[in-house]
Amino acid sequence: MSRIPDIPGFHVPRGSDQESWLKSHVARLCQLDHNRFPGSQPISFSRNHLAELERKDYWVCEKSDGVRVLFFLQTDPNGGSQAVYLIDRHNTYHEVSGFWFPHPDRPKDSLMDTILDGELVVDVEPTSKKETLRYLAFDCLVFDNENVMSRSLDKRYGRLKERFYKPWCKVKEQFPQMVENIPFDIRVKDISFSYGIEDVFRLVIPNLQHGNDGLIYTCRETMYVPGTDPNILKWKPPSENSIDFKLVLRFPPSKSNPSQPDFHVKPFFGLHVYCGEERGHVAYEPYDELFVEDDEWEKMKLSGEQIDDRIVEVHWDPELVRWRMLRFRDDKPNGNFRSVVDNIIQSIADGVEKSTLLARGPVIRGAWKARLSQPQQSTMGLPPPGQSVPNGRQHPPPAVQLRYGPIAVSRWSKVSGPASFAGMKR
Repeated sequence: MSRIPDIPGFHVPRGSDQESWLKSHVARLCQLDHNRFPGSQPISFSRNHLAELERKDYWVCEKSDGVRVLFFLQTDPNGGSQAVYLIDRHNTYHEVSGFWFPHPDRPKDSLMDTILDGELVVDVEPTSKKETLRYLAFDCLVFDNENVMSRSLDKRYGRLKERFYKPWCKVKEQFPQMVENIPFDIRVKDISFSYGIEDVFRLVIPNLQHGNDGLIYTCRETMYVPGTDPNILKWKPPSENSIDFKLVLRFPPSKSNPSQPDFHVKPFFGLHVYCGEERGHVAYEPYDELFVEDDEWEKMKLSGEQIDDRIVEVHWDPELVRWRMLRFRDDKPNGNFRSVVDNIIQSIADGVEKSTLLARGPVIRGAWKARLSQPQQSTMGLPPPGQSVPNGRQHPPPAVQLRYGPIAVSRWSKVSGPASFAGMKR
């Protein structure tokens, strides 16, 4: 498991006038009626999406194991001075310094307000083991004060690569001293056609200097959608699919004093699922149990870290038939939403192995080329109304019986215990 990088820069204070103005300004640039995080989120890949890759043109790239952040360049329209902010999924703004980005047509002028989508990763050089913090951009929402979210992916990506990245590379060549002071490097992630995944597996992923977390398929023809986008597909082998829950520790009552919890025993590790906001408060519901070995619990206690009430990434162990912990995800404000959890479980049960994905490549390529040769057809590549996809290539997911029942709500929550006990902190 690769290291998740810390987000650099100055944390813009929550509730400050600066944060309020920045969020409102980003909402205006993105043409949104809210100040929430404007980034898009993928859905999990399942067997029925193989037919989806045949019906529409998708691009694919490796999914980096890093921190998802939006890159926001804010430029003073009067003097041209620039500020750069990284916006994480908590919708927190981190101001970083040392950058200057030129206008692509007027190199002496500043590029105006721009918002990119991408991931922060830690690249490790194989020989020297030197670590480099790097931002891998893969999409563009706003460029030079122009909202491009309604454009197709190929147009947005072209804007990112040709109009943003190439001028930035020239600046780095002209001012090498600036490169020494920037907080992170910037690159554009390579994207391939959906039928080219053999090269992604064979040439791209083995040469990465950071961790890989699967593949991301993005529909070439659709617009950028804030929030969950069904046209962005996250693929992992079924055995590697993971879910983010909130971890809640519940201690049993003390035998000597049943009105108090017994902090000397290993607790029940409850996994709670995110249900959105209700009446202005974040809502969770008990969902299932995390399996923790005795020696793992001892290590948790010795770490001195807070364990309770944190977001934890888990995977399903088919041999133990239990959920197992991968890592804490402090970079995420909440666990996966309840419907997302159901979709991921569906994808685990109805998942697509790497071999199946590779074997489907020629069929996907043939469907792509057929669309190119028939421009009179719908640009979305959909069959005529009332007709199904030919050759029976649709694979409806099988009914999956969810075996994860509710957990009894316990009164022994962390608020009933001391602030610190046995090396553990609340």
